[in-house]
This record gives sequence, structure tokens and C-alpha cells, in this order.
Amino acid sequence: MTAAVASWLPLSAGERSVAIEVLVGGPLSRTELARRLDLSAGSLTRLTKPLIESGLLVEVPEAEGPAEVRQGRPSQPLDVVPESRSFIGFKVTDDMVYGVVTTLRSDIVARLDRPLTTHDPAGVADLLAAMARELAGGFPRLAGIGIGVGGRVQDRAVVAESPFLGWRDIPLAALVEERTGLPVVVENDVAALTEAETWFGSGRGLDRFVVLTIGAGLGYSLVLGGKRVPSEEEDRGFGRHWIIDPHGPLTPDGQRGSAVSLLTIPNIRYQVQAATGRERSYAEILRLADAGEPMAARVVREAGRALGILVAQIANFAMPQRILLAGEGVGLMDVAGDTVAETIRGHRHPLAAPIDLETRVSDFHDWARGAAVLAIQVLVLGAAEA
Repeated sequence: MTAAVASWLPLSAGERSVAIEVLVGGPLSRTELARRLDLSAGSLTRLTKPLIESGLLVEVPEAEGPAEVRQGRPSQPLDVVPESRSFIGFKVTDDMVYGVVTTLRSDIVARLDRPLTTHDPAGVADLLAAMARELAGGFPRLAGIGIGVGGRVQDRAVVAESPFLGWRDIPLAALVEERTGLPVVVENDVAALTEAETWFGSGRGLDRFVVLTIGAGLGYSLVLGGKRVPSEEEDRGFGRHWIIDPHGPLTPDGQRGSAVSLLTIPNIRYQVQAATGRERSYAEILRLADAGEPMAARVVREAGRALGILVAQIANFAMPQRILLAGEGVGLMDVAGDTVAETIRGHRHPLAAPIDLETRVSDFHDWARGAAVLAIQVLVLGAAEA
């Protein structure tokens, strides 16, 4: 594959601030941009000039407005050209790779999924490279690749530990770079999803924001001051030691009565199988619970109670403006939503403000999009600590 890396120059801290503000909030007039960044007109001109010359920012026609608003010398707002560069994002699970191509503003314009038949690092890298080549056929102006993996990632390049893949210290970024010729950034999948939601989704413009995911595992990520807070716990299996009910179920994953034991899909399935002797899918368990089947209903009700306690405690301590609940396990809310809401009320002060809990029925393409946003942040904007 021939790399078609964006030719934008490395950005200074000031230029990066301007570029991010326009990317996330544009189109913006120079007056509004200077106000948001607390810059003088001269400083803004100095910072925007190289961004315009390099093609990262462009002047766009002023939107029509009331005559009194448009008095004086016309001003051409600044914006990015979303289609000027494309980015590949991958979400790697234990048995599938989900791929997307996004614009500079993270809009998904193509999808490609493939089964993952090996966990051998070289084999996984070969598959990612083959998928990248297939995706690149329709998008020649690719600027980079982002990869999201469940587990602990170091320096946005090395998968230090991934229990789903059985990996330790795998230089995944280097393996994929040498096969594609494109720059690659690797990150924990929940962290990548949070970055995407902070810039372009539910957390946009919020000072305090939480992403909580339920599925094969639990994920938690906290945004303060508009920036994600890096955490070792974020990458090491959130919830295994957060005890919801010390007398709760003992499952293969997580301590007795932990959030993981009560809430994750594998452990919910394990509880039902251990009690009934029958193996059920997660969707079947939810349907049975909704129909009133006693064992499924009990397990799902306890999961709903666990989720309510978890959300309430997060709200009590982190005080977020919004909590986004996402992941392949959010169907729990359709069946146990009332239990979740009742439990939240029971674990919050009566006068506490209601929690803005947004439930997102998402698929793995949303997670892949998050990885593409990491590529936008790191590879284009140089936001190494984004």
C-alpha cells in the first residue's frame, strides 16, 4: 500500500488549539474563534495563516443571516474540509475485526468486517493490513489508521496486555505500519470511544462526562475539563473489585458480587446456565426475563439493580453532567430500565439533580470510529496527549 499521508506541517500548541476548535465546533468566524480561545485578532491571524496555507483550514462563505447581523465588513468563517482526508478505524474483538473509514469529522463513509480466525499477532496484523488495502481502494487520501483493543495499551503503540486476545507486549502499531506504510495509533477501545464522544458525540462541549460500557466486560472513562482522564484501571478490567453485593453470585470472572460478576454478558449467561443447566444467549435471557421466566427475570433484575448502584455511585463521586451508557449489553435497559431508575433514586440524595443518563444502542462500528478519531487526534493534529 502506498501511504498517502496528509502533508500538514507539525502544529504548535497554539495552532493545535485553533485547529481543534474549528474541527469540533466549526465553521467559526474569526471573531468567535478569538473569543473562545481568548486570543487577540493579531494572534489569531498569526496562528491561522499556516493552517490555511497547509490546507487544514479553509475559508467558507458566510451563512446568510438578518441584515443587522451582517452589517460591516463581511467575515469568512473558517472550517475544515471533512472529505480532504480519510481515516481507517479498527475495533478488534476476540473473533471479529470491525473496520470503518471516516472523514476528518469522524463521519463513517464505509464499513468492512472480517472474522478473526487467529490470535497470532502476525496473523492479526496481516488481516488488518488486508482490510486496510481493501478499504483504501475507494479512499486514496488516507492519512492513517487507528486500532482499538480491549486491554492495556502503552504509548499508543504496544498492546501490553489483552486478556481477550491472550497478548502481552505486542507492538501492534509497528506490525501494521510495516505492512501498510501508513502511520498507526493503537489505544484501549473504551478510551478511543470516549475520545470520539468527547469531540463529536454526547460529551461534546461538556466539562464533566462519563462513558460506561457494558458487554463482554465493563468499561469506564472519565472526562474532566473536557479532557479524558487517563487511568490504569481503565485498561485493567474495570469493576472486578467494585463489590455491589458481597453475597452476590460467584462467577468465573470477577470477585463475588462484583459489578463484573453481576453485569457482564458472559457472567449473566453463566448464572442462568448454572441455575437451569441450559445455555442461553444474552438476547434469549432478556426475552425470557421480559416474559416473566423466574430465573432469567431474577438474574436480569439483579443486573439492573447492580447497574443502578454503579451509575448512582459514579454520579455521587464524579458529578458528571452526563453519563453515556453504551456497549453491546445495553439491551438490559429495555427490560430492567425501571429497576435501574428505582435503584438510582434509592442511592442518591432526594434533592440531588436527576442524572442525565443517555443510553446508546451501539455496535462495534462505533468503537471502530473511536479508533479513527484517535488517528485524527494524534496523526493529524499532533495531539499526543489528547
